[in-house]
Amino acid sequence: MALAPIPKVILGSTAFAIFWVLAVFPAVPFLPIGRTAGSLLGAMLMVIFRVLTPDQAYAAIDLPILGLLFGTMVVSIYLERADMFKYLGKLLSWKSQGAKDLLCRICLISAVSSALFTNDTSCVVLTEFILKIARQHNLPPHPFLLALASSANIGSSATPIGNPQNLVIAVQSKISFGKFLTGILPAMLVGVVVNALILIAMYWRILSIHKDVEDPVAEVEATEEVNSHQFSPATMSHVTSSNSQELNGYLETSSLQNSPLVHNLRNRSTPTDNEIHKVLGGTLDSTRNSNASMEGTNDVPSQIKEETNPSKTVAEVDNPTEHEMHSSEGKGNIDVMWKDILWKSCVYMITLGMLIAMLLGLNMSWSAITAALALVVLDFKDARPCLEKVSYSLLIFFCGMFITVEGFNKTGIPSSLWDLMEPYSEVDRASGIAVLAVVILVLSNLASNVPTVLLLGARVAASAATISKEDEKKAWLILAWVSTIAGNLSLLGSAANLIVCEQARRAPNLAYTLTFLSHLKFGLPSTLVVTAIGLTLIR
Repeated sequence: MALAPIPKVILGSTAFAIFWVLAVFPAVPFLPIGRTAGSLLGAMLMVIFRVLTPDQAYAAIDLPILGLLFGTMVVSIYLERADMFKYLGKLLSWKSQGAKDLLCRICLISAVSSALFTNDTSCVVLTEFILKIARQHNLPPHPFLLALASSANIGSSATPIGNPQNLVIAVQSKISFGKFLTGILPAMLVGVVVNALILIAMYWRILSIHKDVEDPVAEVEATEEVNSHQFSPATMSHVTSSNSQELNGYLETSSLQNSPLVHNLRNRSTPTDNEIHKVLGGTLDSTRNSNASMEGTNDVPSQIKEETNPSKTVAEVDNPTEHEMHSSEGKGNIDVMWKDILWKSCVYMITLGMLIAMLLGLNMSWSAITAALALVVLDFKDARPCLEKVSYSLLIFFCGMFITVEGFNKTGIPSSLWDLMEPYSEVDRASGIAVLAVVILVLSNLASNVPTVLLLGARVAASAATISKEDEKKAWLILAWVSTIAGNLSLLGSAANLIVCEQARRAPNLAYTLTFLSHLKFGLPSTLVVTAIGLTLIR
């Protein structure tokens, strides 16, 4: 494609440059409007500058990608409600054999969960788990945070739903879920192992430090704190014991609520049965004596005395009706528990059905949307609270980005640059694959991975298609692999890295700052080694 007229090239490049600056640096002092507004501004400028017509701008928005992204986000929200990520968090601390074992678990769990539930989601819900576990073992958090972010990126490369750029590739290339998975899975598995070995080698001394001797009670409390995490700074409230509930029931049905001793017992979390009966018995005895003295001095009808006698009230509470009440409450709790188990099982089954449908080659976008709506109907309540958790700003960002990138393509600059590189980037030669990988790696860190895929995808595939159909598929998979692993190079390389950094920095009582240089020190060698090894395994 030849270059467009000079005015169109200049205006289109200006609009794309504004989009790029705001996407990479969303809080620039001269225009701190953020990534989402920046993408919309770039799209609007493409239309105002007449690089695109309004109809071309609307046509540039890829609805199947937005549908797939929306569906997977809704499914992830219901999986979070079904405690899927809490169970993943428990696996991190279950029978841990030390710091190196913990780091390997983080790499594996982060990779697998990212492949199935997207890397951003995994990083959001696992970061605080990891901070708590690191504190429990008296270890510095940064090796484990690096393991989480880097493994999330590597793991997400294996499936079309693992990250946004894979969504774009899967829709544009029309490669089935199964072929995408089998093509990249070997590279992903080896990449996770190599990444973990690099982390262990770089932080061997830190990971070899034995933790201090801890109080067993504190150890249990820390473990419970990790296990009860519910994806928010606050932990779950503890359920009071049945004895405490029974005591409160007594107090509410009798006239003893104002007794100071009983008030003290009510404020305790788990009073013993002996304490309960002792206090109640002593207080009731004193009440009976008071009533007896009143009988001698006052002419009160016996029927009224019986109705106002506290001992009769307590006796009524102790009659068989109380056991029936406790039995019905226990039965109700069991019913609620089984309903909860049934609901969670249905959520997992629907999610599994979505993955199977994708593996069978059904339309991925509609499979995800169908699964999302099935979960909404299954929940059988107002879906607004769940739907409000969907990142609509991300969907809007994608809309603006589609229009902006399409406008930049209309200038002819990407095509002209690719024409220069194409003779050296043929995927049927090792040297061509190496050159292509370097181009993708550099562009992904300069322009971000999703715009890189949008700019290069069609051109790389068309060039490979002139060789063979298999080479076209291989070119798409190489683009998916390298653009994803490129995110590990620097802290700004992927959204997953930024999410881990921000979540760690804002964690209450656990705050930790992951610096750009500490990430680059590990990210540079890891990215180069993992990318090179993975390229030899992609089929």
